[in-house]
Amino acid sequence: VQLQASGGGLVQAGDSLRLSCEASGRTSGVGAMGWFRQAPGKERELVASITRGGRTDYTDSVKGRFTIPRDNTENTVYLQMNSLKPEDTAIYRCAVKGGPFSRNPSDYKYWGQGTQVTVSS
Repeated sequence: VQLQASGGGLVQAGDSLRLSCEASGRTSGVGAMGWFRQAPGKERELVASITRGGRTDYTDSVKGRFTIPRDNTENTVYLQMNSLKPEDTAIYRCAVKGGPFSRNPSDYKYWGQGTQVTVSS
């Protein structure tokens, strides 16, 4: 499975941004799709994930601001980020795994390239 992510950039606090991640190749086994982020000096953390059936999981800091829509027909997952804050600044990466979602990065088998999101105050 190959993952192609896009959509990062530089925005101001309060702005919105949408990331996209398209899976290609042998996608029949893809279960959960997720977005992780890693800021300098911090550990990688799950931002949001979604199962094939639409169940979602969000880290507390983004609840109410971010959503993770998924298009199973296009094998694409998005991360809609609203009301962005400077603390959202990080490199964001999409990842997929078989089966249900997990917050453990080690459970995800395939990873896309990182896309930088920078939020200025």
